[in-house]
Amino acid sequence: MRREAVLVMQVEVELSQRRACGLMELYRATCRYQRRRAEDGRLRTRLRELAEARRRFGYRRLQVLLEREGWQVNHKRVYRLYVEEKLSLRRKRGRKRSRVRQPLPEPVAANQVWSVDFMTDALSSGRRFRTLNIVDDYTRECLAIEVDTSLGGVRVVRVLEELKQRRGLPRQIRSDNGPEFLSRAVDQWAYEQGLQWHTTQPGRPMENGYVESFNGRFRDECLNENWFTDLADAREKIAHWKQDYNQARPHSALDYRTPEEFAKSAARGCGKDAGCARLENAARFPLSHSLDGCEKVPTGVVLETQNPEKVSLSVD
Repeated sequence: MRREAVLVMQVEVELSQRRACGLMELYRATCRYQRRRAEDGRLRTRLRELAEARRRFGYRRLQVLLEREGWQVNHKRVYRLYVEEKLSLRRKRGRKRSRVRQPLPEPVAANQVWSVDFMTDALSSGRRFRTLNIVDDYTRECLAIEVDTSLGGVRVVRVLEELKQRRGLPRQIRSDNGPEFLSRAVDQWAYEQGLQWHTTQPGRPMENGYVESFNGRFRDECLNENWFTDLADAREKIAHWKQDYNQARPHSALDYRTPEEFAKSAARGCGKDAGCARLENAARFPLSHSLDGCEKVPTGVVLETQNPEKVSLSVD
């Protein structure tokens, strides 16, 4: 607006540019500035295409995808185009509750702590199905998503046995107090393997925060975005999303690297403590009360439950 006023004073009042800029308190360099680079229409088009393909991605993850394709853009330019194209979607957030929040102890290596949890969804016919989600808390990899209409304790053991053959077992597995995880089959299997099975306190899903965070992404980007005609179709689409999550999706807690990229760098000795990635979201998850014992592999009975009367929390 002030640049236009300076131009009017130069034409109508015949003032010099120096005098007009002084009256309008405008730097002459600002008045003379001309945009050197025209707006790139190809960038706008490509951003719109990526946003249509990744409908639940925000501008920061879209910027990572653009940089992977060779675009030299910063986050400010991407955000401006993102807003101008009206690509942002409203995100429903739950009601905030006042509670003491403490971070979960961070695992320091892969295969140290796994988190498991169940989710439910429905086919187009209305028939319900369940998914068993298993994630590595350190690398954030999705190790398995088992899909079926019924998943009991024996099925949980079968999936864990398959993972054992592929990559071994962790020191600790964390879950809620679901009947499948408290079943005799899971208890006996954990005892035979000599690993610690930690169950969170009832009504406190935040103690299993890593898999709960994964569940939110899984629900938002896969289950809510797809229409499943039958169980085979659900397994195929979920398997495709799982591969994309591990190999292509930028993860904000891993410095916008994929879980597989971070796992490979961690295997070379360049993990979170080495400065190659920063755990940005660690403080979001409250403290779990039994991870302190994960430095030792127990040899006795391993199914552990919380006694609220013996738990004490201290806030610094």
